Amino acid sequence: MTEKQKIFADEYLIDLNATRAYRVAYPSVKKDEVARANASRLLTNANVKKYISEQLEKIHSQKTADAQEVIEYLTSVLRGESTSQEIVVEGIGDGMSEARTMEKGPSEKDRLKAAELLGKRYSLFTDKVEVSGLEEEKKKLGDILEQLRGDG
Repeated sequence: MTEKQKIFADEYLIDLNATRAYRVAYPSVKKDEVARANASRLLTNANVKKYISEQLEKIHSQKTADAQEVIEYLTSVLRGESTSQEIVVEGIGDGMSEARTMEKGPSEKDRLKAAELLGKRYSLFTDKVEVSGLEEEKKKLGDILEQLRGDG
């Protein structure tokens, strides 16, 4: 991949605007139609396509939590190990108050929700589903099949 193609690809990754990226990489091109056509052609270049795909995958991996990270976070909330900052207002006398931030552990409600989500993930809870009328439905289906075959 050439240096200009790399510049194009890096610029394209900023906002996915191929025409703008082409103009940055090739500033001598002034016409929009030419920039648009050449940008489109560059996006089909195997090396440029591969580079853009790799960079998008890298960005995705860095910014997206995976299942393990989510489970670890929920576990830390459940165990009361995570903290968050909250703003509290305290009276300091003479009708005056002052705001400050303080570290706070997860509430009982937060811990219960984390336990619920982890329980769902590991299928710890099962809902009993009662099925009724199954025999009646089988008979109806049998009757329909008989009619379709021409038996009835």
